[in-house]
Amino acid sequence: MAGKKRKSGSEKQQKHRLPLGADADAVADASKRRRSGAGKQHQADEEASIPSSLSAKILREARKQQQEEEMLADAGNQAPSAAAAAGRSTSSSFPVPTADDEDDDVDEFDGFDTLSEYDGGEVEINEEDEKALAAFMSKENSAERTLGDIILQKIREKDAEVSAEGRPRVKLDNSIVELYKEVGKFLSRYTSGKIPKAFKRIPSLECWAEVLQLTEPENWSPNAVYQATRLFSSNMSTKNAERFYEAILLPRVRNDIRQNKRLHFALYQSLKKSLYKPAAFNKGILLPLCRERNCTLREAVIIGSIIQKVSIPFLHASVALVKLAEMEYCGTTSYFIKLFLDKKYALPYRALDAVLAHFMRFLDEERIMPVIWHQSLLAFVERYKNELEKKDKEKLARLLDHQKHYLVTPEIRRELRSSCNRGEKTDVMMYILSMRVLFLHVFFS
Repeated sequence: MAGKKRKSGSEKQQKHRLPLGADADAVADASKRRRSGAGKQHQADEEASIPSSLSAKILREARKQQQEEEMLADAGNQAPSAAAAAGRSTSSSFPVPTADDEDDDVDEFDGFDTLSEYDGGEVEINEEDEKALAAFMSKENSAERTLGDIILQKIREKDAEVSAEGRPRVKLDNSIVELYKEVGKFLSRYTSGKIPKAFKRIPSLECWAEVLQLTEPENWSPNAVYQATRLFSSNMSTKNAERFYEAILLPRVRNDIRQNKRLHFALYQSLKKSLYKPAAFNKGILLPLCRERNCTLREAVIIGSIIQKVSIPFLHASVALVKLAEMEYCGTTSYFIKLFLDKKYALPYRALDAVLAHFMRFLDEERIMPVIWHQSLLAFVERYKNELEKKDKEKLARLLDHQKHYLVTPEIRRELRSSCNRGEKTDVMMYILSMRVLFLHVFFS
């Protein structure tokens, strides 16, 4: 046909003289070029669709992760010989981690705002009530101690208890000492992200308290305290978690409240996490705090808000209530008793009798009781007035004649008058039962 040119036979022969493998390679190269071009075009389209603000955020996160990786690498590089020696000389009973190993399970942690703090709201107290609270606090004025001294003393006390049980003390290798000192330096500047796997393995060690002491817990950042509490509360036994709470977490929380008049949010969240083991919380946080008899009202309000917000199994709450009622009285003890009473648990009679005996101890008390004491008594009567025996109410009537408050005492008397005795049915209950009987009679007649 006109206008078309036919390929000459020589051109066809030239084309088919190429080796088969070279022809396939040419096709593959052309295919790669097409895919590469399509990929670049797709990438350009995606970049055009990403807002500039999101791109900036992605870059910030990338830089942040890179900095954290460099910090972890520094912690590992500063003691490479120590880690190597540890792998050669340590027995199999002591698992040897490296400082730059990282935890991939619990460390998806973005960190808390370093300015986030919890103050428990405004704590209002008049001068007279402040004097009344101070009258029941411990008069022992111990010398001023640093947080490190307090934590070290607590750890040594707990170690002495363990030694009394006959457990041999473990001598740590120098390489282990150097390793965990480097971990401690990392935790002192920790904000977010992963933590060294060496730290994660501490709960599984028999000598965990000695190893933990090497990391200098008094220098941990608040976020590191939170991560440690998460780790230990979920991986330790109740007894060991109690030791950690009393020796490290409680002193750190009290020191932060004392210095700043409020509590860092990461430490507040640490307290909430500690209730993962309620028995350990009672024995390691609540009871030691009240036992020292120097708990301030601000400390009671902040720590007590955890009890208000978090659900506690009623048996653990009952045990805590009995222990608080039986220990030597401090003004803020009444605050914690009131918190447990306000939860309105169906308490066993053993707990109710212990609380009643607690209040009756002040029948002959000459000191003026603080308002919180009267408020806790009112909460007790309001919640459990129908679970008290007649003789118990007679005892309370004598107590109210001696310990009076112009606003609270009349309310307590009114509650007692409108109650029935343990085992008796109230008029309201009798009315409900009679109405049910009447309804059934009308329905089936």
